Amino acid sequence: MSNTETPRPRFAWLRALWGILSKPSGKLSLGFLLIVGFGTGVLFWAGFNWGLELTNNETFCRTCHEMNDNVYQEYRTTIHDQNRTGVRATCPDCHVPHEFFPKMKRKLEASNEVLHKLLGTIDTREKFEAHRIELAQHEWARMKGNDSHGCRSCHTFDNMDLTKQSPRARLRHEQAQEQGKTCIDCHKGIAHKLPAGAVEAERAFNEKWNADHGLPSTPFPANPAVSDPAATITTAPEK
Repeated sequence: MSNTETPRPRFAWLRALWGILSKPSGKLSLGFLLIVGFGTGVLFWAGFNWGLELTNNETFCRTCHEMNDNVYQEYRTTIHDQNRTGVRATCPDCHVPHEFFPKMKRKLEASNEVLHKLLGTIDTREKFEAHRIELAQHEWARMKGNDSHGCRSCHTFDNMDLTKQSPRARLRHEQAQEQGKTCIDCHKGIAHKLPAGAVEAERAFNEKWNADHGLPSTPFPANPAVSDPAATITTAPEK
């Protein structure tokens, strides 16, 4: 009697896998169910992303008259909308993160904004102005918390040529880099008007932020346009 074992056929594992996939599951084979499930998943993911992009553009943001009649009209007068190169930064470029999971988090947070849309919290100019300081502080905190992610999608210290900036801008950017500042620290009111009471609101915001994060007080005003009314931010003519 031979002790030699009969060799297993080549690709036996593949045959075994096919046997499992072709095995009936009720009336349909497991392989068919997997193929259908995969196709359905692809269609769902494509539809999900289509819907996501549909709600992630300037046109969608402007469907709410609260945005179209207020902050959008202010944005239209800034360099982020009108400039010599024609490169625009629209609503989602600044206010929605680009990475998937941070974007999903922001979309979930926006459900609260939908609720207030239905409640009519800011459905008139008067209501909007009354809540404007609160809305601004929410956005200051969001941008401070993500290191001005929207701004840094286009602007980075590493790629700035400080020698081509005005003396004041160069000084501010050098100080910002040394002290770990982020864009929103100095550029509040760059695309939308500052709300009434911005001076006191920014001072209180900075003090609370520094206290909550164990940081020292800043040695210079975070935002010259807020802390010094005479230093209102304007857009210099482009050369």
